[in-house]
Amino acid sequence: MRTIPRSRKKEIMATKLYIGNLSFDTTESELREIFAAFGDVASCNVITDRDTGRPRGFAFVELVSADAANKAIAELNGKEVGGRALVVNEARPREDRPRGGGGFGGGNGGGYGGGRRNRY
Repeated sequence: MRTIPRSRKKEIMATKLYIGNLSFDTTESELREIFAAFGDVASCNVITDRDTGRPRGFAFVELVSADAANKAIAELNGKEVGGRALVVNEARPREDRPRGGGGFGGGNGGGYGGGRRNRY
């Protein structure tokens, strides 16, 4: 089994980019085409609302090369696409957020002191 030097691993691993302030009309194929100018696109995912299926105005694009990702950030951050200035930066890991609803004093008036009270 051949090991890859640490310096080469960074080049081989795909770099995930966050793309914000997207026009709601932007499609995955359009986004893929824009980023393909900088290098091979490993994946492209326009985030949609779970309930309505409409785009939420941001996406994630993975570029195969870290160099390509850095060039894309430098060239596209602030560039106008579809009438809106894009926000392009390296994606950060998702933070753990507390889940909403229910429980002691949380969400929808549950627990002590929340919600409607019976009045006599």
